[in-house]
Amino acid sequence: MLVTIHQPENLPWLGFFHKMNLADRYVILDTVQFTKNNVQNRNKIFSENNDFSWVSVPVSLKGHTSLTLKDTLISNENNPKWKKTYWGKIENTYRKHPYFKEYSEELKGIILEDCTKLVDFNMKIVQFFRDKLGINTEIIMASDLGVTGARSDLLLDICKKTEATTYLSGPSGRDYLNKEIFAESNIGLDYHQFNHPTYEAKRFVKYLSTLDLLMNCGPESREILFGN
Repeated sequence: MLVTIHQPENLPWLGFFHKMNLADRYVILDTVQFTKNNVQNRNKIFSENNDFSWVSVPVSLKGHTSLTLKDTLISNENNPKWKKTYWGKIENTYRKHPYFKEYSEELKGIILEDCTKLVDFNMKIVQFFRDKLGINTEIIMASDLGVTGARSDLLLDICKKTEATTYLSGPSGRDYLNKEIFAESNIGLDYHQFNHPTYEAKRFVKYLSTLDLLMNCGPESREILFGN
């Protein structure tokens, strides 16, 4: 049982889904604290004038240091029209791309739906990409597991409760994981290796949201990303 764990990103990049497709179970780590200026509520899309521009979801920072991602709320107070701005930026960027018409109505509907919590909004978009990329990996929310601990202890507890025989870590895990406690629990460690694919695009830029691949390559996106 290969298990991997990742925080719930907004409009995730290709590596997020590449790692997901390798695993039997993918745990969404929604029990940690929201981090400002990260990809939990924003991500990069193509830009005509620069390599990328940001698309962001406004969140309420009131008491955020004591809240988990699961309880982080979308803020509509200061920017009640943020959904139209969010979608408008995507539309203006990709409307002339080859597969915009094929995916735009479905994605627009997801973005404009009422949503109170950031994680719920993110996961609707994650599911959109899973469908288009043909990913069937089981998704589990960490908050449903009753996990405890921090850092390596938290990851180990998740692995135990998801019956992992191997934990697929991100590459930085080599530097911070307590390898001994995984060995003591007979759980193997592996590290995600991802070589960013190139693809046909108006101007190819690495590390953008998966949206860029989809808008440029459509049904070929799965083969480009996974090789099958």
